[in-house]
Amino acid sequence: MVQEYQSPVRVYKHPFELIMAAYVRRFPKSHLIPVFVDSEILSETESKDGSTLVTERRCVIDIEAPRLLKRIAGVDYLYFSQKNTLNRRDRTLRIEVRNETFSNRVLVHECCNYTVHPENEDWTCFEQTASLDIKSFFGFESTAEKIAMKQYASSIKKGKEMIEYYLRELEEEGVTYIPRWSPPVVSGTAAARLQLLPCCTGRAIPVDSAKTGLDIKEPAGPTDLVAGSPDDKLDADYIRRYLGDLTPLQESCLIRLRQWLQETHKGKIPKDQHVLRFLRARDFNMDKAREFLCQSLTWRKQHKVDFLLDTWERPQLILDYYTGGWHHHDRDGRPLYILRLGQMDTKGLVRALGMEALLRQVLSINEEGLRRCEENTRVFGRPISCWTCLVDLEGLNMRHLWRPGVKALLRIIEVVEANYPETLGRLLILRAPRVFPVLWTLVSPLIDENTRKKFLVYAGNDYQDPGGLVDYIDKEVIPDFLGGDSMGDIPEGGTVPKSLYRTAEELESEENRLLTDSIYKSASIFKGAPYEMLIEITEASSVITWDFDVSKGDVIFNIYHSKRAPQPPKKDTLGAHGLTSPGAVNAQLIDRSWVLGQDYSMVEKALTCREGESVQGSHVTRWPGFYILQWRFHSSPACSASSLPRVDDVLASLQVSSHKCKIMYYTEVLGSHDFRGSMTSLESSHSGFSQLSAATTSSSQSHASSTVSR
Repeated sequence: MVQEYQSPVRVYKHPFELIMAAYVRRFPKSHLIPVFVDSEILSETESKDGSTLVTERRCVIDIEAPRLLKRIAGVDYLYFSQKNTLNRRDRTLRIEVRNETFSNRVLVHECCNYTVHPENEDWTCFEQTASLDIKSFFGFESTAEKIAMKQYASSIKKGKEMIEYYLRELEEEGVTYIPRWSPPVVSGTAAARLQLLPCCTGRAIPVDSAKTGLDIKEPAGPTDLVAGSPDDKLDADYIRRYLGDLTPLQESCLIRLRQWLQETHKGKIPKDQHVLRFLRARDFNMDKAREFLCQSLTWRKQHKVDFLLDTWERPQLILDYYTGGWHHHDRDGRPLYILRLGQMDTKGLVRALGMEALLRQVLSINEEGLRRCEENTRVFGRPISCWTCLVDLEGLNMRHLWRPGVKALLRIIEVVEANYPETLGRLLILRAPRVFPVLWTLVSPLIDENTRKKFLVYAGNDYQDPGGLVDYIDKEVIPDFLGGDSMGDIPEGGTVPKSLYRTAEELESEENRLLTDSIYKSASIFKGAPYEMLIEITEASSVITWDFDVSKGDVIFNIYHSKRAPQPPKKDTLGAHGLTSPGAVNAQLIDRSWVLGQDYSMVEKALTCREGESVQGSHVTRWPGFYILQWRFHSSPACSASSLPRVDDVLASLQVSSHKCKIMYYTEVLGSHDFRGSMTSLESSHSGFSQLSAATTSSSQSHASSTVSR
């Protein structure tokens, strides 16, 4: 694999001619670069008017490599050829380097350019590119590649230090100005070669063309500045000021990925800070970061995320009940976001708003965070690329572990992780209750390892002790509800009124563009025609979980088990005569010929659920086989005693439209190994609900926990 390097534009705030005088002092060797053992000039060619000088050298390098590897390779030093083309008229120097040693096994090509700054002719720019292609190296290709890249990265840093060192040396000698080259009066005459001298001050020194081996040029015209303009190339000082301290190889990855985007990506190019986040998320692996970033850019374009802050208006429900907001900054200058999760009615928000609105709220928070990072970078004068999130869990209980809500949270985390990597600098979790490990077990697998390392969890009032919140946030910024001095404006939330809940039809018909399938499904239950759902269990001790709301009428909820697979429903005899029966809508899984206790069994006691109730529960399966979840119309004890429809019930349901119930439900099956960690908490969760009703059958191997909230 070919390794490539591209440097940022390094700017020296000195004229080109002075930089050249400093550059030539590194030859034939310099104590500043010990690995550069020696060099000799092989040839020099100067143009007739003296404007161009081409110098070819042979350089000797002592690579820091294991002695054993050097013995296997049979060399102590590596030899490189260097060709310097100095153009005094254009004020440019081009340096090309290729390897001579092992040239049939390894290909090294380096190209460096010194040019005049496009906006200030008294400044000099430096750029560097290189490539390394190890075809074979005695079976040590990977080792040789790592050594070469490490050595090269080290020499890059020393290169800048070397120029600055010799600039100071020139200044100490009184040389602060060297005149530009000018064409001779008469080509080839001695007077022409003395043209430089009248321009020299007493502090200036002539540059010996035989000694420089470099190229110099005058200010380029506007049409020559396109390739080197700030819009196209990154300046090293800009990187340090706005992006932070990067290694040479990290700078190279950023520049090459940015160049690739400019050449290939149609549409808006992300800002440098955002590109850098994707590189960091993939440990500066160019190929992986490029794929990661392109997927996110496609997603942003498809859903017009770039315009979200300008076009999306938060629903009033979010303004009233979403308990989060931006609040000043932490001690490091990072924007601070506070979320009072324990006070938030997550279920109410999901039921009243739907998933797309909630996801857009989270995305708008992230987009605002990116803007605030840019603003704080300008305010504090140092790179700030991420924010701090403080999550207060005071009030968190098992109601927050409502499975559809948790599943919605997991999907939101997936979207955020895929499109906003490396934006979370620190997550402070305060007042974590006992149920927090359950929630953490569910969400942590979807969170990147690097992100998980940024989590700090404080139980109870531990955050008030030394090493707590004040280590990260100034006391005058800490909200008053956490014992600080700031009168925070974070909404306190509250319970979303059920009158604001959306119907099952509304939730199902909503076009979720950011999250595909709907969490809930709806079903109608007719008198004499229950709604039944089949779940096949292949592993004993698997856990069936459910959550449903009764939006109309009263229902009876049952769970049955059968070793036999239910047969496909028989053809509806009423439908054959042009009539539609409830059974045509709700396929009956329990065959009329089945006998309770022989062909199938009831594994939990029947649970009566009234209109408006919300029911959550779970059942640990005792046997493999087929489990049937059944919702039946509830009218009177006589009607509810049997699970099989009667003829008069069916006929009555055709004539009386009120004999109909409606539910909105969600079910999920978890493997026993996935659920074991949270089983105890779920079984003891009753105190976390305002009102509840449970029907439970216990054994050493089977247990169900159901809760009802009115």
